[in-house]
Amino acid sequence: MSEISDILGPEGLLASCVDGFTYRPQQEAMAETVLKAMEEGEVLISEAGTGTGKTFAYLVPALLSAQKVIISTGTKNLQDQLFHRDLPRIKEALAVPVDVALLKGRANYLCTHRMEMTLLEGRLNSRELVDQLMQVQRWAGRTRSGDVAELSDIPEDARIWPLVTSTTENCLGQECGAYSTCHLVEARRRAQEADLVVINHHLLCADFALKEGGFGELLPSADCFIVDEAHQLPEVAGNFFGSGLSGRQLLDLCRDIDTEYQREAGDLKAIPEQSARLSKAVRDLRLLFGLDLRRGSWSEIAAEPMVIKGLNHVDESLQAMASLLATIQGRGKGLDSCLTRCKSIRACLNELLAEDESQGGYIRWFETYRQSFRLNRTPLDISGLFKEQMVSHPGSWIFTSATLAVGNNFGHFQRQLGLDSARTACWDSPFDYQRQALWFVPKGMPQPRESHYNQSVLDIVVPVLEASQGRAFILFTSHRALREAAESLESRIDYPLLVQGSMPKGELLARFRKLGNAVLLGTASFWEGVDVRGEALSCVIIDKLPFASPGDPVLQARIDALRKQGGNPFMEFQVPQAAIALKQGAGRLIRDETDRGVLVICDPRLLKKGYGQVFLDSMPSMARTRDLKDVVQFFQSETD
Repeated sequence: MSEISDILGPEGLLASCVDGFTYRPQQEAMAETVLKAMEEGEVLISEAGTGTGKTFAYLVPALLSAQKVIISTGTKNLQDQLFHRDLPRIKEALAVPVDVALLKGRANYLCTHRMEMTLLEGRLNSRELVDQLMQVQRWAGRTRSGDVAELSDIPEDARIWPLVTSTTENCLGQECGAYSTCHLVEARRRAQEADLVVINHHLLCADFALKEGGFGELLPSADCFIVDEAHQLPEVAGNFFGSGLSGRQLLDLCRDIDTEYQREAGDLKAIPEQSARLSKAVRDLRLLFGLDLRRGSWSEIAAEPMVIKGLNHVDESLQAMASLLATIQGRGKGLDSCLTRCKSIRACLNELLAEDESQGGYIRWFETYRQSFRLNRTPLDISGLFKEQMVSHPGSWIFTSATLAVGNNFGHFQRQLGLDSARTACWDSPFDYQRQALWFVPKGMPQPRESHYNQSVLDIVVPVLEASQGRAFILFTSHRALREAAESLESRIDYPLLVQGSMPKGELLARFRKLGNAVLLGTASFWEGVDVRGEALSCVIIDKLPFASPGDPVLQARIDALRKQGGNPFMEFQVPQAAIALKQGAGRLIRDETDRGVLVICDPRLLKKGYGQVFLDSMPSMARTRDLKDVVQFFQSETD
C-alpha cells in the first residue's frame, strides 16, 4: 500500500501539488481499504465522518486501479462537483491517462426535436415561458454537451424544461430525425468508452429496473461500482423497483398527441377532441382528491367512490384514445409513439386498480400536489431485488457515506439492501468536536405531542439566536412547524429571516452566506447535502428527533410487515432511520477544522427515553450541556 501513502501521506504527492490539501490519517486508511476491496472484488460498506475527505479516498484508488469504474452520487450537485472540480484535480496530480465521463438522466439533456416542436407549436401561455424558450434556443446553438445545468439562469424546476427535454416515454429513439446529433446519445457513447464514469443513484437504479432503454450497455462492462451518499440509495431504489403514473405524465401525453396530430395528421378531428376529454378527466380526478396536499394508502382511495369513478373515467378515456390512434397507426412516428405510451400508461393504471395487496410484496399509495397527483406501487422490501442486481453486475461494490452506521452498527443499512456478508469499516471525523462544538439539550421541555411544544421550542430558540447573533439554521421535521416558527420569529428577532419555499434553495443559501447573520428555516432538503463553512453558520437548532411521519403509507406498510414477521419495527426500522437523519442534520454544523458552533436539540426524548441512547451513540463526541449560560459563554469566547 506504499503507493497510497506516497500520494495521500503527509509528505505525499497531493500535499505538494494540491492547494488546500491537508493530511488525514483516516483518509489514507480508507483509500487503502478501498483499493484492497477493488483488487479482491469485495463488497465494502464504509462510513467516513465529516472532514475525512472520502471523495479523494475513493478517487485515488479508482484512478490507479486500471479498472472500469462507475461512481454513483446521491445528487446532481455532488455529481457536478465530483466531475468538474475534484476529479480533474486528482487526475492532474496523478498524471494518469484515464478517460473520464459524466452521464446524467435524459431529463438533464436538451432534446433538439422537442425544442423544435415547442417552437413550431407556438402555444406557450406566458411571457416568462417564451423568454426562457428563446434563451434555450440561443444556448442550443453553442452548447457542446447539451447539459441543461449550463443554463444556470433558468431555475431547475422551470416549466420550460419538460418542453425541451425528453422522457423514456416520448423519446423517438432511432426514429427521431435529430438522432444523429442527440446530446443524450453522445453522452452515453462517451460513457461507454470511458474508464471512469460519474453517474447518480437515479440513473443506477433506472438501469437496474430496466427503465431506461439504451443505458443497459454501460453497467455490465464495469469492474467496480462506488456508491457515494449511499444512505440515500434504499429510498431511490425502492422508487425505481416500483411503478406508478402521474397526472403530469397524462397531461404531457395529451399535449404531445395534439402537437403530433397537427404535424402528422390533421384530418381526424376525433383525436384532438378525445385528447381534450382525457385531459379534462385527468384534471377532474385531481379535484376529486380534494384541495389539500395528501399522501395516503390505497385504502383511502377505495373508501372514496367518486375517486374510483374518476380513475375509471380516466381509464375509459385512455382506452378510447388508444383506439383512435390505432386507426391511423403508421401515419407518423410521433403519433405511433403516443399510441405506445397510451397503452403503457393504461396497463400501469389497470395494474394499480386490479391488484390484491393481500398477496403482499407491494404497497399501493397516492400523493397529491397543487396541480397534479401520483399513483404508486412500491415494493415493501427491496433487499432481494437489489441483491439480484448486484449478482448480475459482478465486481467490487463500495458503499460510502458520512452516515451509514447507527452507533457502530451497519445492520440497518445492510438489511435494507441485502448486504449481509459485506465487509464494514468506519472512520471517525478528524475534527476536534470537544473543542469545536457544544451540544445543548434544554431542560424542562414538554413532550413533542403536547400542543404547546412548538411555542416552547421558540422560547428556547430566541435567546440562543441572541447569543449566536443569528448565523443559524433551524431545521424542522414538519412544514407546519416551520410555518408557525416563521410567523412567530418575524417579530421576535432582529436578524434576517430566510424561509424555505420563499425562493429557490440555491438562492436562499447564497443569501444566507452573503448576509453573515441570517437565520434560515428549513425542512427535509436542508438536513443534508448543504455545505456552509465559516462563521455564517455557527448554530444548528433541531426541533424534534426526525422520525418519519407515522401517517406515511409506505412506512406504515413496512411497519405492519415487520410486525407480522415477529420483528420490532420501532427499534429495527424507525429508530435507525431517525438516527441517520439526525446525524445528517447535525452534520451541517462543523464543516472544516476552523468551524465552531452550537448544536441545539430541543426534543426531551433524547435523554428521557431508552431509545435515546441509540441517537447519543450515533453522534460525534461533542461537549454537552443543559444550561443556556454555557451556550452564551461559548459564543462570547469567540470574541475574547
